[in-house]
Amino acid sequence: MPNTLAFYNTLAREKQAFTPIDERNIRIYACGPTVYDRIHVGNARPLVAFDVLVRLLRYVYGQDRVTYVRNITDVDDKINARAIEEGVDIRVLTERTTRAFHDDCAALHVAPPDQEPRATDHIAEMISMIETLIGKGHAYSAEGHVLFHVASMEDYGSLSRRSRDELIAGARVDVAPYKKDSGDFVLWKPSAPDQPGWDSPWGRGRPGWHIECSAMSAKHLGEEFDIHAGGLDLIFPHHENEIAQSRCAHGTDGMARYWMHNGYVTVEGEKMSKSLGNFTTVEDVLADYPGEAVRFALLAAHYRAPLDFSRLAVAEAKTALDGLYRAIGHAGDDRSEPDKGVMTALGDDLNTPNAIARLHELAREANKGDAAAAARLKASAGLLGLLEADPDTWFRGGDGLDEAAIQKAIEARLNARKERNFAEADRIRDDLANQGILLEDTAEGTVWRRG
Repeated sequence: MPNTLAFYNTLAREKQAFTPIDERNIRIYACGPTVYDRIHVGNARPLVAFDVLVRLLRYVYGQDRVTYVRNITDVDDKINARAIEEGVDIRVLTERTTRAFHDDCAALHVAPPDQEPRATDHIAEMISMIETLIGKGHAYSAEGHVLFHVASMEDYGSLSRRSRDELIAGARVDVAPYKKDSGDFVLWKPSAPDQPGWDSPWGRGRPGWHIECSAMSAKHLGEEFDIHAGGLDLIFPHHENEIAQSRCAHGTDGMARYWMHNGYVTVEGEKMSKSLGNFTTVEDVLADYPGEAVRFALLAAHYRAPLDFSRLAVAEAKTALDGLYRAIGHAGDDRSEPDKGVMTALGDDLNTPNAIARLHELAREANKGDAAAAARLKASAGLLGLLEADPDTWFRGGDGLDEAAIQKAIEARLNARKERNFAEADRIRDDLANQGILLEDTAEGTVWRRG
């Protein structure tokens, strides 16, 4: 076990030793999904990265001494627009999409958080916080809206470290005549009759996005907590505005002590996003590969670095996992401690590439007959959410390879052979064989059976 854990703190712009506020209860908040559609691979990266963070902290401090909160945003203009587009009730859309989100998390071996608050269950807390901000002179109501007045906070912008002009330009906030300042952002806004809305002192309306996380984190973790996590794109304006609301409402010097942000998933160097249309949903990838292979691919790069996604990378991750599963065999010593090298790597700002490199070293030792190395490999991989299946189940395709996925792989192999890409055809055949699916080419076509 490392003497210290160190994480890069965006607020300080440096890697810092981790010192919890209370070692008996380490508290973490991560921004969860806005449930209007299936998540894509870029959305999945923080889920996996911060799942490793929580696993590490639970191991170091104790399973019952970490409280992990990840919210669900179930009131948002994107949700409203999608519900209208599909012609369904908003609750029908959010419930269906939340179930799909949970399915994707389970496939990626992402453990559920301790608390998963939904925005719509915390409207009263949001209204109360907004009233406090108005009472302290940090917010004002105007024409059915309530806005946070950025000029009321001297050090607004401390997280993103942008100049005031940059903050206003980057905020992409609506220009409105009722604003005192062009950078002021919405805490509450009026709802039309066909939009979700709740009664409030300012009329029927709904909350702004930023106030949701401030209210939910305060209720479930307290006014100040240890770690706030999320994607790099959330630093501004979302996390910046969370800090402003929370500090001004509670009168505290900080909100979270450490702010951790994962880098983008890219496609050919460009950020994966729904707005660019270059995204791949987790559901689509799972049709061809086991979830653990997708997880492995997401951990192959350091969480703060860009990660260029491709199906080839997932295929390579699957091959790597095959080798690791062969190495652990039936290692049955569940009492084994994780390897010191793996712990040191993870303790150094979640350096998963170094941790994975050490897993491969342990696998080589295990393949030489070192049973202790095999046991350490299994225990160490568990910190990364890997090698949690029984090896026999893994090679039989028990991680989700169904008949439709097998047939799709067979068709891909046939297409590769037609294009005379025999290397790819052989790779697909070998990949299926490693999962216990044996192919036989006959005069009538290719048939398969489980080995």
